[in-house]
Amino acid sequence: MNTQRRRVLLVDDDPDLLRLLKLRLVSAGFSVETVGGGQEALSRLVVFRPHVVVTDLRMDDLDGMELFNQLQEQYPTLPVIIMTAHGTIEDAVEATRQGVFGFAPKPINHSVLIERINDAIRFTGATELESSEESEPWRQSIITKSPLMEELLSQAYRLAQGKANVFLSGQSGTGKELLARAIHDASPARDGPFIPVNCSAIPDNLFEAELFGYRKGAFTGALRDHDGLFRAADQGTLFLDEIGEMPRPFQAKLLRAVQEMAVRPIGATQDESVDLRIICATHVDMEQALKDGTFREDLYYRLSVVTLTLPPLQERPEDIPLLAQHFLRELAESYGIDARGFSPEAMEFLVSFHWPGNIRQLRNVVEQCLALSSTSLIPLSLLQKALKEAPASILPLQEAKEQFERNYLARLLQSTNGNVSQAAKLAKRNRTEFYRLLSRYGMNPTVFKSPD
Repeated sequence: MNTQRRRVLLVDDDPDLLRLLKLRLVSAGFSVETVGGGQEALSRLVVFRPHVVVTDLRMDDLDGMELFNQLQEQYPTLPVIIMTAHGTIEDAVEATRQGVFGFAPKPINHSVLIERINDAIRFTGATELESSEESEPWRQSIITKSPLMEELLSQAYRLAQGKANVFLSGQSGTGKELLARAIHDASPARDGPFIPVNCSAIPDNLFEAELFGYRKGAFTGALRDHDGLFRAADQGTLFLDEIGEMPRPFQAKLLRAVQEMAVRPIGATQDESVDLRIICATHVDMEQALKDGTFREDLYYRLSVVTLTLPPLQERPEDIPLLAQHFLRELAESYGIDARGFSPEAMEFLVSFHWPGNIRQLRNVVEQCLALSSTSLIPLSLLQKALKEAPASILPLQEAKEQFERNYLARLLQSTNGNVSQAAKLAKRNRTEFYRLLSRYGMNPTVFKSPD
């Protein structure tokens, strides 16, 4: 197995063991980073993005199982191998049940450890993922160096190898169609059609005709047979964007089509089989839609075998300079304009802005600035004009912490109707400490009590 690009993060509070293990793994062809504890490992993950984490079980700041639990929340597909001289069979069984990939007993047998690391990489598909990145441009349209997005793409690639229906959620402008197309391009059906459908653009009374097709003479104006979008996507992928806008009466018919993998065109007497994957997307709060009854639960669960959530742009600020420069180069070429980049102040402003419209808004702003700019560098003033507001700023850490605590306390008091005892219990703090926090921010619990 070619291990040249496989990245391993070693975590242990024994520096001598770390040095020895790193030598052995590097000589076996791995790229290795070492850290002395669990907290440091969580920080290093953001920039190193390992394929496997190998960690000691017993450490002072954060033990191996606590580290694993935090990794599971943030990077659920990242395999973890735990080294231990202290573990029992019961520990191993319990940890394996929770999802730990494997154990390496101390003293470490280096050949066994290397074999387990290779097994973990093969199991999670990192080998196929990297070879795909080199040989097939399945993700070339998604520009990122964000760990959040890299984890999402890792999950997307593995999903693409099967045929499970996928539900994409996230705010408008986060790139749901790009991700849907990337899943299609990474799948065995990549040579088949990718058919995008904007459900919000189809009139309610035309859904059946557009998606299932019709036969000549089925209704006034049906002058010829029409296959419909399900048939058009046969042997490929059907992407139903804004599925939350689909009218309730049609949802029962869509459910049957999804269950049977067959459609009956209007005016036909027989079902016609289809073989395709369905990817859906929406910015609608589907939980609320299910509660309100505007979307069928049974259909939702058929369509959302797996759900991927795209993060908003403000949660991936490291991608903003990459995206801004990409849009600038792309648009400058189409406009025939010589534009080299953004001034330092303008770039700082771009990164600090909150981008409620996400990537789509960023592209529009770059295009507006490019159209109006008279210099090769986009200045800050032009960006401020495009966004029609003063620049936002990244809060200092202490100020951000205080803002969070203030909002957190207010939400607790609102949810408990100003009952301090209940709020303190929810916050897992005693009443004295909770009152001290309220006093620090000048908050009066009685303000949050509802009038009788």
